[in-house]
Amino acid sequence: MTQEINLATSAIAGGDTYLGIEFGSTRIKAVLVDKNHEVLASGGHNWENRLENGFWTYSMEDVFAGLQDAYAKLAANVQKTYGVPLTRVGAMGVSAMMHGYLAFDKEDKLLAPFRTWRNTTTGQAAEALSKRFGFNIPQRWSISHLYQAMLNQESHVSSVSFLTTLAGYIHYRLTGKKVIGIGDGSGMFPIDSKSLCFDKVMLDSFQHLVKAGGYGWDIASILPKLLCAGEAAGSLTPEGAALVDPTGTLQSGIPFCPPEGDAGTGMVATNAVRQRTGNVSAGTSVFAMLVLEKALSRYYTEVDMVTTPAGDPVAMVHCNNCTSDIDAWIRLFGEAASALGAEYDERTLYRTMYLKALDGAPDCGGILTFNYLSGEPVTNLDEGRPLLFRKPDANFSLANVMRAHLTSACASLRIGMDILSAEHVELDAMTGHGGFFKVEGIGQTIMSAALGTPVTVMETAGEGGPWGMAVLAAYLKNKADDEPLCDYLTARVFQNAKSVTVSASEAEAAGFATFMEGYKRSLDVERAAIQAY
Repeated sequence: MTQEINLATSAIAGGDTYLGIEFGSTRIKAVLVDKNHEVLASGGHNWENRLENGFWTYSMEDVFAGLQDAYAKLAANVQKTYGVPLTRVGAMGVSAMMHGYLAFDKEDKLLAPFRTWRNTTTGQAAEALSKRFGFNIPQRWSISHLYQAMLNQESHVSSVSFLTTLAGYIHYRLTGKKVIGIGDGSGMFPIDSKSLCFDKVMLDSFQHLVKAGGYGWDIASILPKLLCAGEAAGSLTPEGAALVDPTGTLQSGIPFCPPEGDAGTGMVATNAVRQRTGNVSAGTSVFAMLVLEKALSRYYTEVDMVTTPAGDPVAMVHCNNCTSDIDAWIRLFGEAASALGAEYDERTLYRTMYLKALDGAPDCGGILTFNYLSGEPVTNLDEGRPLLFRKPDANFSLANVMRAHLTSACASLRIGMDILSAEHVELDAMTGHGGFFKVEGIGQTIMSAALGTPVTVMETAGEGGPWGMAVLAAYLKNKADDEPLCDYLTARVFQNAKSVTVSASEAEAAGFATFMEGYKRSLDVERAAIQAY
C-alpha cells in the first residue's frame, strides 16, 4: 500500500493525472485518475433542480458554487491522502446532463433561465420538427426548446447569439472555447455521422423557419463547434482556473478534451462505444443506448438517434423518470424507522430496502406503481403524478411494494426497447451503471427481466460518468496516432476489468411481463390522475 501511495503521490505532483467533472441531476462529482485509469480521489456536491415559472431549472450561481465545492472536496481528499496539493493535471474535461436550453446574447448574457432536459413543454415544436426533418426530434433537445420559444414569440429569441448545453457552457467559461463533444451535440441537433457535422440539409431547413420568423441570426452560427473524442478542445484559462479553484492553487494551461453529455460518458464508463454493444444508465432518469450496425427502417418518436463520443450512430431510448420516486418512498420508510427509534445510516437504509425487493413476487403481487414525477414522452404524457395502487386481494407487503417500485422504474424503458427488438437490433453485450445498480443483484435482475438480456455491471460502475469523463481526458493525452476510442477502451482501460453479469430467470422474466401487461392497461389511470389533480 505504501508503494501505491508513493506512486500516486509522484503522479499527482508531476501532473500525470486526469480529471473528470460531471454535473448530474442530483450530484456534481469530480474524479481524479492516474495513467492506468484508477481512481485516486473524488469529491462531490449535492444539488437539486427547481420548478420555477413552469420550468425545471438550476441557477448558474448554483452551477459554479457546486463546481467549486466538488473540486475543493477532491483537492482536500488529495491533500489528506497523499500529502501534496493538487496544482495541475495532465488533462481534464467536463460533462453534464444532455439537452436543454442555454441561450446567450452577444454579450454572453443568459437570455432565459436554464431549461433542463426534464421539461416537457416543447411538444408542439418537437412534433413539427420531427415531421419537417423526417427524423425524431425529442422534446428534450436544444433545437426543440429553441423552436418552441420561436413559436411562443418569446422576446429574447431575437437576441440569441450562442446556444449550448450545460457542459458546453461550463467548458466555455473555463476555456473560452465555444465547442462541444459530438455526443453531447447530438442531443442539440441531428448529426451526419459520415461528415461528423450537424446535418446540413436539416440546418438549411431550419434556417427557413428562422427567416420566416424574422430573426437575423443563422442557426449554424449559433451552435457550438463539434469535436470528436481525442480532439483538443482548448486549455484552462487563468479565469477558468480561478472559477474552479478560488484559492489559486490550480494552475492554468491544462489541456481540455471536448465537453460531453452524461450519455456519452456512460458509454465510455461501460465500454459500450463499439458496434453491437449497449449500456443502460439508471439514476434520476433511465436510458438505454445501443451502438448500431445499420440505420433503423424509419424514425420513431420513442427512439432518439444520437452518437458515441467518436461520432458513431446510437439508438437511444430515454425515459425521464427512474429512481426519484423510489428515493421518496425510501425516505418515507426511513422516517417511519426513525419514529420507532431505529438508528441507521442512509447507505444501510437504501441497501436494506433494495434487498427487500428480492423477496417480492416477480409480478409484484398485484401492486402497480407509476414513478412519473415529471412527464414521460415515451408514454406521451406531458406531466406526471406518482401513483401506487393495488388489487383488493394483492399481497400488500414491504417486499412487493419495493419490488413494484423497482420494476416500475424499468417499465417505460421496456416500451421503447420493444421497438428496437422489432427492428432486429442485435447486441453482444449490455452493461448497466448508475444508482439503480449500486445494490448488488436486485437492480441487475429486474433490468435483465425488463430488457430480456443479461446485464453486466463493472467494478467501475459506481464512479460512472465522472470517471468516464476522466477517461476521455486521458484518451486525449495518451492515445496513439489514429487509435480509435473503442480500441483504447478495450486494450487500455477494461482489459482487466472486474464485472458481474446477471440473467433474470424465466420466472422473473414472466413476472415482469405480467406486470407490464397491467402497466400498459393502466396508463389511462395515470392520464386520469393528471387531468383530475
